[in-house]
Amino acid sequence: MIRAMKMTSRLSWLVAGFLISLPCFAASQDPTQAPPNEAPMTADHKRLQPEEAYSDTNVTLFGDPNKPGMYIIRNHFKSGTMSHPHYHDQDRFVTVIKGTWWTGEGDKFAPETAVPIKAGGMMFHPAGYHHYDGSKPGTEDVIVQIMGMGPVKTVQTEIK
Repeated sequence: MIRAMKMTSRLSWLVAGFLISLPCFAASQDPTQAPPNEAPMTADHKRLQPEEAYSDTNVTLFGDPNKPGMYIIRNHFKSGTMSHPHYHDQDRFVTVIKGTWWTGEGDKFAPETAVPIKAGGMMFHPAGYHHYDGSKPGTEDVIVQIMGMGPVKTVQTEIK
């Protein structure tokens, strides 16, 4: 019985040693060969560095919000730039990438009541949700990333 336990223990150590050494074998592959998971840049496979995705304008990263299917866009709000009350006819998921994004709800534009969402935060805008958002005057620029399904329409709803 003790001998069987010792053999089981030795076998466990051998298996563990083998598993631990596997990365060493993988690392010894020919360094002149490109890793197999490196795909070339195509229209279907994009890579963007932050400086390419952060511009002074809005950038479409994937898809097209005017066509059927998923899309991802980045909106850049310069300091003091806010949208006015509106809604979208499709759900949208918004993630704050840079700065503090200010959001308000309703059809009356009242930026003083807007709520801040810091970089890394997110918000869900269900279809038909009346809101406004952006960067308040005197604050930093804001970049948000918006994901949704197209086609999407934006309807202005402001009440003066």
